[in-house]
This record gives sequence, C-alpha cells and structure tokens, in this order.
Amino acid sequence: MLHRCAAQRGGRCNEQGYPVAGPFPADTIFIKARDGEYDAIVTMYHDQGQIAIKLLGFKSGVTVQGGLPIPITTPAHGTAFDIAGQGKADVNPTRNAFAIAKRMGTNLRALRLETASA
Repeated sequence: MLHRCAAQRGGRCNEQGYPVAGPFPADTIFIKARDGEYDAIVTMYHDQGQIAIKLLGFKSGVTVQGGLPIPITTPAHGTAFDIAGQGKADVNPTRNAFAIAKRMGTNLRALRLETASA
C-alpha cells in the first residue's frame, strides 16, 4: 500500500497510519536517518541510495526493489564476487535481506488473502 499513498506526498499514507514525510534532498536525508530521525528512505533510483547505504551501513544495509509483484531484496554490498568462495564473506547482510523479503512476502500474502475474501 505504501507505493500507492507515497505518490501523494504522504498525506494518504499518514491517514492510513504510515508515517511518511518528504521529499527531502538526498545530500542530507541519510544523515537524518543515521541519527535515528527516520527508519527508512525511499529513493528515486538505485544509485541515489546505494552510495549512502554503503557508506553508512555496508555490513547491514539492505536494498529493497519496489514496484514488482514479488519482494526483491539484496544485501547492500551486492554479490561480493571478488571474495566468493574464500571464506571471507559476512553472511549477516544476506540474512538481513532474506528476513526483510520474508516479512514482505508474508505481508503480501496476507493482503492478497484479505483482498480475495473481501
């Protein structure tokens, strides 16, 4: 539902209980999120968010791809091909991405079941 209400600058989202604010300049919003003022940031395109995520949370950041019929998440560090098979990779970012995808999938399924029974 966030994708539908976010286009209206948060008004409808806020009415539905989703605390949404913005738009904000990309050069300062990530500092506010780092300092705890916001829980998440939605960017207009991949590179706008990836640089900041990698700088602020390389080992914990998760990229969520929006606008698709199924949840897609990836660890912020990407595939780490350069260290694959060497026993150097930290699996926690992948676990974080999987946990978010699982939560999104569970919520999506519940929404579809609710819609189908209405």
